[in-house]
Amino acid sequence: MVEAMIGNTVPPRCLVLGGRGFVGSHLVDGLLAAGYRVRSFGRLHTGHHEPRPGLEYFDGNFENLDDVRSALKGCDICYHLISTTLPKSSNGDPCYDIESNLIGTVRLLDCAVSQGVKKIIFTSSGGTVYGNPRYTPIPESHPTDPICSYGITKLAVEKYLEMFRTLHGLEYQVLRLANPYGERQLTRGSQGVVAIFLGKIIRGESVEIWGDGSSIRDYLHISDVTRALIRCIEPGRPVERVLNIGSGVGVTVNELLDSIEAVTGRTAERKYLAARAFDVPSNVLDISAARRSLEWTPLVSFTDGIARFSSWLKDNPQAL
Repeated sequence: MVEAMIGNTVPPRCLVLGGRGFVGSHLVDGLLAAGYRVRSFGRLHTGHHEPRPGLEYFDGNFENLDDVRSALKGCDICYHLISTTLPKSSNGDPCYDIESNLIGTVRLLDCAVSQGVKKIIFTSSGGTVYGNPRYTPIPESHPTDPICSYGITKLAVEKYLEMFRTLHGLEYQVLRLANPYGERQLTRGSQGVVAIFLGKIIRGESVEIWGDGSSIRDYLHISDVTRALIRCIEPGRPVERVLNIGSGVGVTVNELLDSIEAVTGRTAERKYLAARAFDVPSNVLDISAARRSLEWTPLVSFTDGIARFSSWLKDNPQAL
C-alpha cells in the first residue's frame, strides 16, 4: 500500500506527467517541499525546467509508449495531468481525443501495472463530466452526461481506473477539478479564462465574452489545487476515489471581469458574442466529500487569488 511506503525512511518517488505545465510545475514544487522524490515528465524545451535536489526531468512524449514505460520505472506514484485536447477543441476531432487521451491512458495503466506502480492520481474535469447540471452545487453522485468529447474521454478514463483497480489492484484517486487559475498560467493560451482575461486587460486589449456574461463557473487558485493533489497520497485518508475539487462558489463572467477591474484599476473593453453550444450555463461543484475525505478546504478567496496572480504578472512581465 502507498500508506506503508510513505512510512519508510526512503520517500516514495512520484512521477508527474505534465510536470512542466501550469498545474504540474506547482505540484512538483509542492511534492519537493513535502519531502517526496519527484520525476517530472514532459516534452523537451517546454515549460518550467529548474534543476533542484530530489527532482529529475524526463523528456518524452505521452503518445510514445516507450517514453511512458521508461518514465514509470522505479516510481511508486503517478500523477496523470496530461491532456492533448481542450474542451472547446475536442469536438472538432473526437477520434484524436480518443486515440491520444483515452487509448494513451489505458496504455499508461498497463505499463503502471507491469512496473509495479501503486497508485495513480488523475485530474478529471469537474467542468465537463457532468454536462448540463440538473442542480447546483454538483455532487459526485450527479448524473454524468458530458456534451463535449473532452468530458466523455475524462469520464471513460475514470471507468478504466476502476477496472484496473478491480482486476489488478492498482489504486487510484480521481480529482474532478474546477477551473484552476493563478501564477505561471499562460495569459496568451487557449485555456484558462482568468489568465486570458487578466492578460488582455493589463495589455489594454478587448475581451471577447461568449454569451451575455451570466454563465457561472467555479474557479480555484492553484495553491489550493496543489494541496488537494498532495493530500491524495498522505497516509490514513478515507478511500473516496472520486472527488470534486473546487471553491464551491459560483462566479459569473461579468463578476470575473469586475474583480479584475477592481484589482488592476483598469477598465475592460467587453465584446459580447453569441453563446457556444458546448458551454453549460452554470457549473459549481459540491466539495463536501473532499472536505471529509482529504480534510481539505480552499484557503484562497477569488479576489485574493486574482490579486496574487496580478501581482505575479507585475513581477514577471515576460509572462504577459
